[in-house]
Amino acid sequence: MSATISRGLDRPHEWLMAVIGDEDTVTGFLLAGIGDASGGAHNFLVVRRGSTSDEDIADAFRRFTAARADVGIVLITQSAANRIRHLVSEYRQAMPAVLEIPSKDEPYDAAQDSTLQRVRALLGIRER
Repeated sequence: MSATISRGLDRPHEWLMAVIGDEDTVTGFLLAGIGDASGGAHNFLVVRRGSTSDEDIADAFRRFTAARADVGIVLITQSAANRIRHLVSEYRQAMPAVLEIPSKDEPYDAAQDSTLQRVRALLGIRER
């Protein structure tokens, strides 16, 4: 028998990380032990150039941020986030937290990171 303990955020007490990104990034996180396939649903999406559509990325983002109650953090490479920028920029929930991360193929650009921009705005930090 198992019980779910709520922490007032309407989420279970055991959190998973979800990853959306290129094969090397996702593989690295899976090797670090974040993989989960409970109920046949994976907590990752490998974005392959030329074969992964923007809609596939958007579906995974929606699944990890809305449909799955066991995800606490969504890591998304900035290149994948740029392909669904409208969804990432509109996302305002505290849980799961959405963090943009760099990939080995493309440099990280802080000016494109919507989460960082919101934090800067809340703290009153202006761009130089």
